[in-house]
Amino acid sequence: MTDALADVAKLPGVAGAVDDARKAVDRLLGHRILRRRSAEVSTESALRGARASAVLDGASVTLDELRTTENPSDPVVQGALRVSAELGTLTEVWRHAPRQALARLHVLAGADAVDDAALGRPRTDDAVVKDVLGLGEPPSPSEVAARLDALSGLLTEQSKAPALVVSSIVHGELLALRPFGWGDGLVARAAQRLTLVSRGLDPKSLVAPEVGHLELFDEYAEALRGYASGTSEGVARWIVHCSAAVAAAARDSQAICEAFMRG
Repeated sequence: MTDALADVAKLPGVAGAVDDARKAVDRLLGHRILRRRSAEVSTESALRGARASAVLDGASVTLDELRTTENPSDPVVQGALRVSAELGTLTEVWRHAPRQALARLHVLAGADAVDDAALGRPRTDDAVVKDVLGLGEPPSPSEVAARLDALSGLLTEQSKAPALVVSSIVHGELLALRPFGWGDGLVARAAQRLTLVSRGLDPKSLVAPEVGHLELFDEYAEALRGYASGTSEGVARWIVHCSAAVAAAARDSQAICEAFMRG
């Protein structure tokens, strides 16, 4: 059998970027405070990730506002918080039934903004597609269905590809497809994080890639358009960007650990 994801990992520039990101995550995982306070670091990372994902989807919210506002009014912020809160319960579902996990993620993301009948279901021909990142015309529903099936097949097959490569493909494919029409960014970034957790790079969910994507926002949409182009150069550039985002997020979580050390 061919290993398509492993082949992607061999694209120029990918191996070095992936290695740099993995080293950044490994440095974080070696921090001594994680021996006794890893759950607190994970919780703070989840909050930062939710805030970053919401901002990437067009919301305007600060961390202080999230800490002090019990029920934020923006449906994007509400969806990001719900997704973040339930992410840990979806790891096993993601391993064995990724389509089911994606449906659940969309239910969480869109509960305050999408009709009940459309929650968790791929969009139809007449659906309006939110295009926060300016990606242009989305693929047709029939193409979305076929590519979601293909992605699910890749995720449930064995692959020697690094978790960073797999998670980048998941994120890029979901945002290129925009399968639901609303909340696709929240779903795609959550799926990236689920992949990093389920494939062992970040088993305690200490790293929030969303934070890294926001830090590198000027590159985010452009790199994604490169992925959507389908060229090997575009796909490689996207994986390099995602790796840089994960490395930046690992440094952010390292800063969280240092703050806890200082009390």
